[in-house]
Amino acid sequence: MSYRMNIYNRKKTWKFWLLIFAIIIGVCSLFVTNSLVKSLAYEEKKKIEIWAYATNQMVNISDEGNFSLAIKVMESNENIPIILVDSTGILNHRNLNPINEITDEYLKKQLAIMKEQNEPIEIQVFENYKQFLYYKDSILLTRLRYYPIFQLGLIFLFMFIAYLAFSSSRKAEQNQVWVGMAKETAHQLGTPLSSLMAWVELLKSKKETKDMVLDMEKDVLRLETITDRFSKIGSQPTLKNINIVSVVEKAKTYLQSRFPDKVKMEVSFEKAKTLVPVSQVLLHWVIENICKNAVDAMKGEGEISIHILDEESNVKIHIQDTGKGIESNILDSIFKPGFSSKKRGWGLGLSLSKRIIEEYHKGKIFVKETAEGEGATFCIILPKKS
Repeated sequence: MSYRMNIYNRKKTWKFWLLIFAIIIGVCSLFVTNSLVKSLAYEEKKKIEIWAYATNQMVNISDEGNFSLAIKVMESNENIPIILVDSTGILNHRNLNPINEITDEYLKKQLAIMKEQNEPIEIQVFENYKQFLYYKDSILLTRLRYYPIFQLGLIFLFMFIAYLAFSSSRKAEQNQVWVGMAKETAHQLGTPLSSLMAWVELLKSKKETKDMVLDMEKDVLRLETITDRFSKIGSQPTLKNINIVSVVEKAKTYLQSRFPDKVKMEVSFEKAKTLVPVSQVLLHWVIENICKNAVDAMKGEGEISIHILDEESNVKIHIQDTGKGIESNILDSIFKPGFSSKKRGWGLGLSLSKRIIEEYHKGKIFVKETAEGEGATFCIILPKKS
C-alpha cells in the first residue's frame, strides 16, 4: 500500500480527534451550565422561603416598622412566578406574565406546572390554618437551562457550515488543479507530437524504413489519443449520442490486444444499439482505467466481464473481474485523488474516472460488489438524456 494511503488515514485520525474535542467542549459547557442552574435554583428557593416568611410575618405582627419591612421583602420578588393557595383555592399570584389575560383556567395550568417542578412551601398562618406557596423557575433560570442546547446547536451548525464551505473551496481548488494540469499536459505533449507525426510521414516515404515506421506510427497515434484525452479533461467535453455497445466493444478490442494472453474479456448486452450522450474518448478512458486495475488485481490472469443493462432512463455498465477484491478498509478511499494501493501508482486513474462520469456525464460510478478473493464489480450509470 502506498504512502498516499496514509494521507487519508491521517485525515480520518484528525477528524476523529476534532470530533472528540468538540464533544469535550460540549460536555464541559453542559457541566458548567448545570452547576450555574443548580446554584440559581437554590438561590430562587431561598428567596421564595424568605417571601413565605414575610407573608407569615404580615399576618402575625403588629409593629408598623416590621410590617413595612415584610411588604418590602414581598415586593422585592419581581421575577419568580408564584401562586399562593389554601384549602379553598388560589388566593394570590405574582409574576406570571401571561400573553393574554389571566383566567381561572390559566391559573390552574400554571399551578399544575409548579406542582411538578417544586415542592410547596408551607406557611402556618394560624394554629388550624395553613397556606401553601407554589413557585416555578424564573424566566432567567428557564433560559439558562436551555442555553447549553442552543449553544451546542449553534456550535455544530457553525461547524457544519464551515465544513461545507471548506469542502466546497477544496473541491474548487482541486478542479482548478485538474483543469490546469490537464491543459498543461495536453500542451506539452502536443508540441513534440506534431513534430513526431511530421517525421513519421517523412520516413514512410522511404522504403528502407517503411516497416519500422508502421510501429512508430502506432505509438504516435497512442500519444495523440492521450493528448486528446487530456485536452478534453481540461475543458467541458461535447457529448454526442453514440451507441454505447459500440464504444464498449471498441474498448474491449483495444484492451484485449494489449493485455496478457491469460486475461480473457467478454462483453454482453441486452440491446445491440443503445444511444447515450457521451464523450467516446473519455468513456473509453474510464473503461481502460477500471480494466487495467482489474488486470493488476488478477495478477495478469483471469476474466473481465462487461455487461450493459439498458434501463428506462439510464444505462448501466457492470465491469466484473476475478481478482483479489477490494479491502473493506480502503473501499471509501479508492476514488480519492492520490490514493493508490500499488507501490508505483499515482492514484489518478479512478479519481479521473469519477470526475469524467459524475461531473462531465452527470452519471455515477461506484463499487457495486466486492469480496476478498472473489473479485470486484464496478458499476457505471449513464443518463440517456444530458
